[in-house]
Formats: sequence, C-alpha cells, structure tokens
Amino acid sequence: MAQRSRREALERRHFRVRKKVSGTPERPRLAVHRSLRHMYAQIIDDTKGHTLVFVSTLDPELRGRLKGTGNKEAARAVGLELARRAAEKGIQRVVFDRGGHLYHGRVAAVAEGAREGGLEF
Repeated sequence: MAQRSRREALERRHFRVRKKVSGTPERPRLAVHRSLRHMYAQIIDDTKGHTLVFVSTLDPELRGRLKGTGNKEAARAVGLELARRAAEKGIQRVVFDRGGHLYHGRVAAVAEGAREGGLEF
C-alpha cells in the first residue's frame, strides 16, 4: 500500500470529522484552520452556508498587539476575539470543528480562548 502524504492524511481526518459535525442556526460550527504562520477561526451556519464571524492573526486589531502570529498566545487571542465578536452577534453556543488537526497546541489554544471569552461547546 502506498504511503499517504501529510496533506492527504489531514484531508481524510477532516472529512471524518465533518461527517459528524455540522452547524445549525441555533448552534453554528466553529471551524479552525492553522497554517505555519497564522491561525484562522470562523463561525459558520452550514444550513445557509454563511460565515457569521471570522477572525485571524492577520486582523489589523490583533496583529498590532501580538508578538508573533504562529504561537499559542496568538491562537488564544484569536479565540478570545472570536468569542467577543460572536457575543456581539448573539452567538453563545457553537460546535467545535478542529479541521482535521489534532486537538493539541494552537488548535486547543483557540478553543480555550473561545471558552474564556464565553462561548459554550
């Protein structure tokens, strides 16, 4: 059997997670994506296919106060900012989509920051 690339393995894990996780208007999906340099998080209503809230380490208001963008502190700040913006739109409960990544490190830091900010999942 041929060995899969890291990207293919990530995509397989992501599809496996997405079979079980879906966002509704009452409880939208918090999707996390990480690259080597940045963290991205968005809250999505899958029934309409709309992004309700989006935050990343590229946002000007976050970027000015972060030391680096590819570390756990930046990921936690993304989670806190996402929770703040979600509260402004009246979103309190979400379902977490780790995007095929392990719930560890920066992905877990986004989740912890969002929980600290007041999101429930």
